[in-house]
Amino acid sequence: MATEPRTAAERGPVTRTVVALTGATGFIGSGVLAALAGRGVRVRALSRRVPESTAPGTVWVPGDLAAGAGLTELCEGADVLVHLAARVDGCAEECEAANVRGTAALMAAATGAGVGRIVHLSTTAVYGEGPHAGITVDEVPPAPLSEASRTRLLGERHALDAGAYVLRPGLVTGPGDRWVVPALAELVRRVPVRWAGGSARLSIVDRTDLARLVTALALDEHAVPAGVHHASHPEPVRAGDLLAALAALDLLPAPAAGPAVDWEECLRLLAAAPGRVSERQFGLIARDHWYRSEEIWRLAACPPGPGPLARLPEAADWYRTALGRSG
Repeated sequence: MATEPRTAAERGPVTRTVVALTGATGFIGSGVLAALAGRGVRVRALSRRVPESTAPGTVWVPGDLAAGAGLTELCEGADVLVHLAARVDGCAEECEAANVRGTAALMAAATGAGVGRIVHLSTTAVYGEGPHAGITVDEVPPAPLSEASRTRLLGERHALDAGAYVLRPGLVTGPGDRWVVPALAELVRRVPVRWAGGSARLSIVDRTDLARLVTALALDEHAVPAGVHHASHPEPVRAGDLLAALAALDLLPAPAAGPAVDWEECLRLLAAAPGRVSERQFGLIARDHWYRSEEIWRLAACPPGPGPLARLPEAADWYRTALGRSG
């Protein structure tokens, strides 16, 4: 008699089309929901409140990840679990509740319901301060600095124990981005010089392309092994090129001219002009944070797309409104 496969990833390609989804109302999750709807699958999405508008084929399940509410109902009868919800700020207890205990309860519900495939979203921020230049998965040991990143790393373990594909993207851009480009807008004001010449290489992925990758992993037949995978666009972006592309779209002022300024002077300028973005967060944008990601796109048979700089014009109107530069 054949034995039951031990992990979700070993159970083979999806044969039906019911996807349980968390984080569907968030920045990345709303893009994934649209991508799943475009594939015609049925989606059961967890939410504390039902949105006014929704994608075709979506059923909303009342629940709360941090409270462990609605998770059994979410997973019952599902073929795939796509877990995108996470606490990305807040105190230790708030992050623990969602990212660790909530993820553990969700994975237990998925395992109990016999869910056949799991995709779990994490972040390269689990690696910590850096700089990191072209590293592979866990080539340097994770050393998260924030409570959000620390607990997301702990949450990964529960997903891995359930046989999940765990994705670590770097910076994510596109409509709905309230961190990357808004942070750059603040930083060019506070540190109006060429940050180390703008040569830092960054792992970035546009939301549209990340959503395609998540959807391919959730629905398609492929040879991706369970475990952790970097999930940015394969080609890193230089910080100076990113600033220039944003300036060309009139989203930011033109990049600073003049000689490159060393890191210590950049930090002095940052400290002299207080703002929302911290020194640690500045380092994520102004110093090398590049993680090799080409393998996941190849294994998933999912073309990575033209790259985040080429995608920026598609998001320009949204960013203009968000940055107050429209009109």
